[in-house]
Amino acid sequence: MVAQIPVRDRKAPLSRTELRILSGTANPDLAREVAEYMGLSLSPVKISPFSDGEIYVQVQESVRGLDCFLIQPTSTPVNENLMELLILLDALKRASAGRITVVMPYYGYGRQDRKAAGREAITSKLVADLLTTAGAERVVALDLHAPQIMGFFNILVDHLYASPVLVEYIAGLNLSDLVLVSPDVGGVSRTRAFAKKLDDSPIAIIDKRRTKHNEAEVMSVVGDVKDKNAIMVDDLVDTAGTLVKGAELLKAQGAKRIFACATHAVLSGPAIERIINSPIEKLIVTNSIPHEKSELPDKIVQLSVAQLLGEAISRIHDDSSVSEMFE
Repeated sequence: MVAQIPVRDRKAPLSRTELRILSGTANPDLAREVAEYMGLSLSPVKISPFSDGEIYVQVQESVRGLDCFLIQPTSTPVNENLMELLILLDALKRASAGRITVVMPYYGYGRQDRKAAGREAITSKLVADLLTTAGAERVVALDLHAPQIMGFFNILVDHLYASPVLVEYIAGLNLSDLVLVSPDVGGVSRTRAFAKKLDDSPIAIIDKRRTKHNEAEVMSVVGDVKDKNAIMVDDLVDTAGTLVKGAELLKAQGAKRIFACATHAVLSGPAIERIINSPIEKLIVTNSIPHEKSELPDKIVQLSVAQLLGEAISRIHDDSSVSEMFE
């Protein structure tokens, strides 16, 4: 069964007198898509750097007492986009916005969610504190790397999932003999959720050992993938080292065709070259992180999450259920 995004029948069209959609410079195309889906336009914001690298922000229309949604992923360059987001929040707070909700299609520093060794920072928690102090009253996040990040906030967090968008595309491939593959033990629950939406397909798990940051050694496959069409499921693809090694192992174990999907296409370093030279037929990602489609190889399919984000924003604005979108 294909998962769809339920679109709620609204009693009345959203009013520009009540709601504002604003965007930083991290992913303005996605923000415009969200606004267009909602029948709105982005509020004008001036963002410019000073000669020394400091960021200047001015909201160029009144937002006093209004419900403001600020769309800004903290993707590469992470620190610059995060600082810009904090300054935007401060500008909205000082402009007497009624309520400020941060919409983060990608939560930078999401992988630093715990201490794995002595004297390390838990940067995910630090980012949560910074957002709250700067003026965020609510956060909308998409496929957080670790669900416990929601607990780092003392404000409301709506955790959205891109699975309806990804599953719909995968179902459209009309593949038989499916097996959903988790790239590690930590992703089993995510993979099982995908499998349930795809006619309760079986799952397999790749057992791996991480030797250092951005590097992992693939060990073995737990589960049957021989003569099956394998779909690897992850929340993000960074350097693609783990993904490609996993695909090579699945091929060696007898998988017929190999696909992969992930919400966040970080695609840093040698990622694109690795994917091009890998046994992966298609990597399906979303536009939570901006990439020019012309710069992506044919192997990478980019889907939009604008409708998903727009529907969540409209439900929050109308005090309707967000969780019903995924039930």
